Amino acid sequence: MKIRKFAAGLILCCLILLQGCVSAPPLPAPRLTLNTCAPVTPCSLPAAGPRSHGDLTLLIDRVEAAWAICAAKVDSIIKCQSETGHAQSQ
Repeated sequence: MKIRKFAAGLILCCLILLQGCVSAPPLPAPRLTLNTCAPVTPCSLPAAGPRSHGDLTLLIDRVEAAWAICAAKVDSIIKCQSETGHAQSQ
């Protein structure tokens, strides 16, 4: 049995109209990612006021630890900036 041309056209119109009846869930908003490095902050050393040799030894340990923390911050910022610059050049 052959389908007449007008019958096929009516069926297609009905199918197209039915497609518009279904509500689709809204698309999620695009997620923004920023590739930025940590901000540069000044390094600070602990206040000093040693009164004995033991205080001076403790102060030296604290200053060395503060310098190590500062160096780690600087190293991480330098690494981030070099990676960002390398990624932008490609």
